[in-house]
Amino acid sequence: MWTIRMCSFFPSLFLHILAPFMAGISQACATRSRRKLQKPLKELMYLWATLQIEEGVKKQKAMALENLISTGIIQRDETPMEKEVVSRCRGCFSLADVMYFSKKGCEAVAEDEVTRRFSSEELLSWNLLSRTNANLHHVSWKLAAVWVTGILIRYCLLLPFRICLSVFSILLLVLATTVVGQFPNGRVKGWLSNQVQMICATLGVRCLSGLVHFHNRENKPQKGGICVANHTSPLDVLILASDGCYSLVGQVHGGLMGLIQKSCMRTSQHVLFERSEMKDRHLVRKKLREHIADKAKLPILIFPEGTCINNTSVMMFKKGSFEVGGTIHPVAIKYDPRFGDAFWNSTKHSIMTYGFNVLTSWAIVCNVWYLPPMVKEEEEDAVHFADRVKAVIAARAGMSVLPWDGGLKRKKIKESFKEEQQKKYCQIVIENGSVGSGNVC
Repeated sequence: MWTIRMCSFFPSLFLHILAPFMAGISQACATRSRRKLQKPLKELMYLWATLQIEEGVKKQKAMALENLISTGIIQRDETPMEKEVVSRCRGCFSLADVMYFSKKGCEAVAEDEVTRRFSSEELLSWNLLSRTNANLHHVSWKLAAVWVTGILIRYCLLLPFRICLSVFSILLLVLATTVVGQFPNGRVKGWLSNQVQMICATLGVRCLSGLVHFHNRENKPQKGGICVANHTSPLDVLILASDGCYSLVGQVHGGLMGLIQKSCMRTSQHVLFERSEMKDRHLVRKKLREHIADKAKLPILIFPEGTCINNTSVMMFKKGSFEVGGTIHPVAIKYDPRFGDAFWNSTKHSIMTYGFNVLTSWAIVCNVWYLPPMVKEEEEDAVHFADRVKAVIAARAGMSVLPWDGGLKRKKIKESFKEEQQKKYCQIVIENGSVGSGNVC
């Protein structure tokens, strides 16, 4: 029965995904066709693969029982510093306190909740891609055969078609923005610019066999506002731009990204900075205020995390975007990792390598929620306002909230974090009267 269903799956894949592009069927028809395919895709691919994995893993565990050796991973102790130190020698200074900090350091190394957010999330079930849980294709020869078949389909059938469509989309963007850029500033140029960007963005999503579900469109960002979203990959911009037009805020790039930026700048007003200017908060804040002051301009799209996070959590929002005033329009983006890994690990992969990985995935499937607009309350500072917006986005997308700065991806931890722990320990010792009284345990 499985053989019959799998044999009927691949013709359905062709008819429902490739045929609409080749025959020129409308976007709405293609979307409905992919939605019809989504259910059997889940049933055939992931359910079957999960069963194969579970069976193979059970066999592997049975074979490894005889040679099982303890891994020695530290069990994390969540006891706060106050209870741990005070309970030992009633809070007085003790050389044994060194062991507490050493233990906490080992726990952080064994299970770091920050750096693991900068690598692809681990899946409960393998998605037949070689970039996540790659070892699982060895558990069953049947699963390995389907994996090899999938490689042939993705690399020999889907990849050439996607590359051609991608090149066409970029050329169309460059040529169309060059032509529209010759028009005088006015309503006609603005309308043409918006149409060009949305068409090219939609084509870009189709290059990835993208299936995007937009929710609560009545809350879409309005002109003169600031759109704030969690950040997983450069595809975030592409996906949001396929449903609306935005002015982008970000760093000037070179290469392919730079070509696309320059093309967009010919027709729209974006706020781009050089690397040295990004450190000037006053300059950034000034340009943002000037932009949102003009209610005729497009809403600004900002990713306050400042870096890509792996689709499992939302990290600290930088407060600069929340200091300029105006209305904040939160947007939550959540990708379905079963169809493809959308996360961009910029420290490991270049933009070209990342693009190749995405183009050879099954598809990019995600949900986008437009959340009700938010404004800063009276006597609320920018930090608390940013945390409130972050919590709303994380709750809607089903992600965890982390207080850490995404800049830790490339930088060392700030000295202020170390000093905070040192001051906390000193305060505990002082309050218990061990300093200056000669009490040493």
